[in-house]
Amino acid sequence: MRWLAPSLGVRYAFSGNSALALAEFIAVCGLGLSVAVLVIVISVVNGFERELRERIFGVLPHLSLYARVPMLDGDDVRRGLVEHDGVLGAVPFVQTAALVAAGDRVQGVLLTGMRPDEYASVSDWYRYLDPGRVSEAGATGGVLDDSSFDIVLGDDVARSLDVEAGDSVSVILPSGTVTPAGVFPRQKRFRLAAILNSASDLDGHAAYVHLRDAQKLLRLGDGIHGYQLRLEAFFAAPETGRVLSAQLGRQRFVARSWMHTHGNLYQAIAMQKVTMFVLLAFLVAVAAFNLVSTLVMVVDQRAADVAILRTMGSSRTTIVGAFVTLGMLIAVGGIGIGIVSGTLIANALPGLYSWTSTTLELELMSQYVVNYLPVEVRKADLTGIGVTALVIALLATLYPVLRAARLLPGEVLAYE
Repeated sequence: MRWLAPSLGVRYAFSGNSALALAEFIAVCGLGLSVAVLVIVISVVNGFERELRERIFGVLPHLSLYARVPMLDGDDVRRGLVEHDGVLGAVPFVQTAALVAAGDRVQGVLLTGMRPDEYASVSDWYRYLDPGRVSEAGATGGVLDDSSFDIVLGDDVARSLDVEAGDSVSVILPSGTVTPAGVFPRQKRFRLAAILNSASDLDGHAAYVHLRDAQKLLRLGDGIHGYQLRLEAFFAAPETGRVLSAQLGRQRFVARSWMHTHGNLYQAIAMQKVTMFVLLAFLVAVAAFNLVSTLVMVVDQRAADVAILRTMGSSRTTIVGAFVTLGMLIAVGGIGIGIVSGTLIANALPGLYSWTSTTLELELMSQYVVNYLPVEVRKADLTGIGVTALVIALLATLYPVLRAARLLPGEVLAYE
């Protein structure tokens, strides 16, 4: 008797009744489709979140400490920063807004001066240098050597200026030089050593030069504008900034984390993921109505069986167990198909998008932070989707199961 309920559920699930088989097939397909859509959408959102984290936060230092007035790089200050819990690296930098000109084209940039060998401890910018767009000097020696007046520009900046590695560009500062003939903007000729291609919005304003060249250009001597840091947990950047600025003196330093520049975007993606999950969970709930109707049909078709079992001494628990087993078999089948098909389609989407964009010459992602379709399928999300869909399906079985449990054998058999 222990296995009577599960065996009945399996028997009903694979019965030869064509009408019931069709209803069960529709219920499985409905659940599979809704779960697959949920897997695909969440995987695409995960992809955007990953690209934002790896590309933007890989290039962008997590925290910047700006000195209120230019200062000298002190080993004691930097040592104190590096020794702070959660700080992986700290390097001096110089940063200013500037214009880059080539011919009659001009583009605004955020010019950052740093030492390339040290800067790798706070930024992965070197990983995103386009290998096919590095000048001969940059390919044979170090990119951004001291006093070489070389510059690295973001890919979008270079395209806007129509320049390639090896070309010359002019860097123009907003501050001017006073001469008897008037005030002239300060500018310097740089050679484009390489192009940064991070496939993110950083490519639209990034410009890197050696720290020494930036100091000469800004006439800072040996002064710097502050320190940029990489943290072990980048979500702790605001709190770490407050602690470090208080430690060094708020009258001397102002902390600015990645939250100021890209925090809203990151939070929007996280919120979008939650919102899409909730909305598409309702799609699973709609598909569960097919399961309800299917089970109701099965209960009506099997009413005589239920009545006979009850007269033979079977308990209501056995009846409930049989129809719950049937509902769970349909649900597990649909959810399993949805997860597998959704995973396969999600993994195929980047290639399909790339082929479609190339073939039809479309730029569907040009307005987003990355210009291709990123996808990341996570096991934790698949588990969450599967459990959520299974709970919804289980709730959907309640009405048909209770309907079966309330059948009265006398009333059912009276019409047989």
